[in-house]
Formats: sequence, C-alpha cells, structure tokens
Amino acid sequence: MMRLDKYLSNHGGLSRTEARIAIRSSIVTINGEIIKSASQKVSPDDAIFILNKEITLTTDTYLAFHKPEGVICSNEDEEHETVIDLLADYDNLDLKIAGRLDKDTTGLVLLSTDGKWVHRVTSPNYKSSKKYLIHTADAIDPALVDLFKNGIMLKDSPKLTHPATLTILSEKSATLELTEGRYHQVKRMFGASGNKVLELHRSHVGGIDLSGIEKGKYRQLTEAEVSLFDNKNAG
Repeated sequence: MMRLDKYLSNHGGLSRTEARIAIRSSIVTINGEIIKSASQKVSPDDAIFILNKEITLTTDTYLAFHKPEGVICSNEDEEHETVIDLLADYDNLDLKIAGRLDKDTTGLVLLSTDGKWVHRVTSPNYKSSKKYLIHTADAIDPALVDLFKNGIMLKDSPKLTHPATLTILSEKSATLELTEGRYHQVKRMFGASGNKVLELHRSHVGGIDLSGIEKGKYRQLTEAEVSLFDNKNAG
C-alpha cells in the first residue's frame, strides 16, 4: 500500500506538490470515488484517475537530476547529503545511480530502478557519451586536443583512455566529451598533462541534457529519452 500523493508522483508524472494540488482540487478518483486526502492508501488493484486519465502502475522509474556541489552520489551517507536525500518523491524506490559524480562536481545524474538500463548507460561497450564543462588552473595546451583524441595513459591504468573530444573555449575553459567513466577520469586526464581541474560540470549524458532542470531539482525521463540507451553506440 502507498500514499495517494506518492503514487501519483511516482506513476503520474507529477511532483509531490502537483499531486497534492490535484487531490485538493477534487479531480482525483479511486474506484469512482473522489478522494481529497493525500494520505489515502492505494494499491495497484485500484482504478485511479485524474479527470479522465487513468494512472497506471509503471514497472520502472527513470530520472534526470541536476546535482549541486557538496552532494554525493550515494544512496545513503551518515555525514553528507546524498542525491537520494534530494529525491523525496521517490525515497521508497530502489534507485540506482547511472554514473557517479564527485562531491565537488555538478551536473547531470541519471537514476533508475531498472538495473539493466543503468548498465547500458554506464558500460563503455555501449559508447554512451558524457559531456563536461571544465575550468582549469592553468592555460589549456592546444596539443591536448590531439592527445585526448588518440588516448592517453593514466597512472595505475593498463591501457589508453578511449578517444575523447576536447573543445577549447577559452584560455582556461573547455568541454570534453568521452565514452568512459573511469575513476576521476577527467581530472586525471588533465592531471597527466600537468594541469588541474578547478571546476567540473557534466552537461550531457547521451542525448539527455539539463534543460529545464534547476540545480537540486529533477524530472522524469520521457519514453524517447529512456529508449536512447536501448542499443549499443547510444549517444
């Protein structure tokens, strides 16, 4: 059994606040009866409607989240605020994080209850691109464009990085697009060239970006966005 407002949020494409407004507006029915209590318990067997639209139980949840600085990509932590802490509407779900960001890194994080989908997003075999905006301590050497394109050897790594696309925007800023997700990879790539990343922001994962998502907020992915990762060479 689940609270009505949480059910509408999880399966109706609404935020928890929007769900409560709909309930107070007397446009939500359960088995033909208008319900005005957000705490009303519901089950998958109930016929739940908002006006003439039936809200059916979905099997999986897919979210895009705009991670702020200082928040960690973990399901729980005793000392720090986590991305899951900021997903109050979905705190009852077993969400998995598709590609973690460091505590001081901001940007797009994808989450889902669908473990196979998360694997497709994160596995290098599927070549899902990730795009980052970078600000560095020192001027960016133009030679890095070809160096990153050909792959570089990172410390304690047995093989070259996959080809990555570096676009220099200014003396100390650039974008980097890659298809891997090695530990601290972007920072280590610049570190290997003698430069230090001061600010790092992930703007895209595959064909998904942060359009319309304020920092610390999130939205459900559309069916089209979810299907972007159905095949290899996604993104």
